[in-house]
Amino acid sequence: MRDDDEQLDRAFMALADPARRRIVARLSRGPATVNELAEPFEITKQAVSKHIHVLEQAGLVTRTRDAQRRPVHLDAARLEDLTAWIDQYRLVKESQFRNLDAALRHQQSDREKKR
Repeated sequence: MRDDDEQLDRAFMALADPARRRIVARLSRGPATVNELAEPFEITKQAVSKHIHVLEQAGLVTRTRDAQRRPVHLDAARLEDLTAWIDQYRLVKESQFRNLDAALRHQQSDREKKR
């Protein structure tokens, strides 16, 4: 469980940075090289490489070797893990809101019957 928590912490800390979120957004459209990922940024390629390294450490991206190219790939399964973690709490809250809505409807119905 502790390892899961640490992986979750690393992933959310990695995604806390706007540049890394933009990199993830770009990679959601397909693999890209560091040069391609660096194009829209006004930072050095070295800085982009550091952001990619943080995303790698968080398990959100991987790199492969394709001849001279080293494309970066988004790990969709890892993002799905984060989504599943968020969804478990979202579902609990939605259930609580449904229960509250039902209680309020019941209360409103009781008031209308007393009139």
